[in-house]
Amino acid sequence: MIAGIELGGTKTVVATGTAGGLVHEEWRFPTTTPAQTLAQALGWLAERGVPEAIGVAAFGPVGIVKGRPAYGKVLATPKPGWADFSIVDPLLEAFPGVRVTLDTDVNAAVLAEAKLGAGQGVEDLAYITIGTGIGAGILSGGHLIHGALHPEFGHFKVPRMPGDGFAGVCSFHGDCLEGLASGPSIAARWGTAAADLAVDHPAWDTEAWYLAHGALALLGIVSPARVIIGGGVSQAEGFHAKTERILNEIAGGYFLPLGETPYVVPPLLGQQAGIVGALLLTGV
Repeated sequence: MIAGIELGGTKTVVATGTAGGLVHEEWRFPTTTPAQTLAQALGWLAERGVPEAIGVAAFGPVGIVKGRPAYGKVLATPKPGWADFSIVDPLLEAFPGVRVTLDTDVNAAVLAEAKLGAGQGVEDLAYITIGTGIGAGILSGGHLIHGALHPEFGHFKVPRMPGDGFAGVCSFHGDCLEGLASGPSIAARWGTAAADLAVDHPAWDTEAWYLAHGALALLGIVSPARVIIGGGVSQAEGFHAKTERILNEIAGGYFLPLGETPYVVPPLLGQQAGIVGALLLTGV
């Protein structure tokens, strides 16, 4: 039995499947307190048997490097009650001997899209998600990027859009990319949730401008051959093409041509990327 857990800021997904990313059965429920959320996920799994391996795709920041004191723990998050909570310990207590592989939700998503989605055949790939926060998973030479922590793309400081006086909503950095372009920032800036904005609303020009500058930073630092942008906020019609158009403008011809196919694309796996990636982590 192979299991996957996608632990998101607003929802949690738990599934059984294969190490190749095939989902057999899944259950989605709201992410609440740490104890309640993990108890629900583990209870659901226990009803189905004893897993030999569990892949966990978690919201960050989270300690993903084994051997370090913070391994397995959620770090400095604004999500109440989650800071310093160990995700791994409850899994090992519930299923002694289970093999646990932990990574970020966006690293899991980029792995899934590379293996089965919009990044197939691409070994240098970035996956950006825009939702409650902003994050990026990075595959370089076919390997997921780790390091001092893991990529924290959402907290990158991007240039200000001309005329933009919005303070930003990030509780740590104010006007970082997440503070200026995440779902909560859209709601605070425009007084309306992203899902309720018309496709011709000026919010999308602002959103694409900031994401294009974020993509330019990725292009300049890790040089992905393709950038996938997913998450609920990215689903507006024409968003990816608009972001790529601005990216081409601000790149100034220096990084181009970027290839024959579109460079900024939506995920092929949609909202399944995270949980498929969690299953795939068991084979990494």
